[in-house]
Amino acid sequence: MDYKTIVAEDLLKIKAVFFRPDEPFTWASGIKSPVYCDNRLTLTAPEVRNVVENGLKAVIEEYYPECEVIMGTSTAGIAHAAITAHLMGLPMGYVRSGAKDHGRNNQIEGELKKGQKAVVVEDLISTGSSAIDVVKVLREAGAEVLGIASIFTYNMKNGLEKIAEAGTVNHSLTDFDTVADVAARTGYIKEEDVKRLLAFRDDPSDESWIGGK
Repeated sequence: MDYKTIVAEDLLKIKAVFFRPDEPFTWASGIKSPVYCDNRLTLTAPEVRNVVENGLKAVIEEYYPECEVIMGTSTAGIAHAAITAHLMGLPMGYVRSGAKDHGRNNQIEGELKKGQKAVVVEDLISTGSSAIDVVKVLREAGAEVLGIASIFTYNMKNGLEKIAEAGTVNHSLTDFDTVADVAARTGYIKEEDVKRLLAFRDDPSDESWIGGK
């Protein structure tokens, strides 16, 4: 199955991808972006959700066949990790952004055995920081992290470099370039906007793409 194109079409169909090249979104990191991807909307669209979760299953089976446990990122990756683990008959847990300040003070939820081969499930990859943080926590707990499986990646150079520097890999169902191409072909955006979108992807710090400049 061509998940790259199908998932891109599905994300656009359920309006999980928003384009505003003239009035950019501001991410928590401060980066101004012409695109905002809300993969949480896949959870309330059963047909799309089915494609996504089976796609993540296919990614893990192809690239991480030795996977013994699936770990979701908090919070966006938790549901996808749970459903994918259910489909694969594997144990699942998730990693909090920080340890709890009560109870057992856990940061990792669910049982994780030392030496266990884990795959991190993330909804999207931009700068890669959140997924890398989870990889580090799992490694510190003694897991062998095989890599990351995600729904969408922005293919940002900085994010790709960070993931490589962390000694791990990511495999996504679809990516920024594919979504931009499908959006142009189906009339969600103008053909001339694609160059602006790719300029953002190549260098988010250069905001000359804003307003068509």
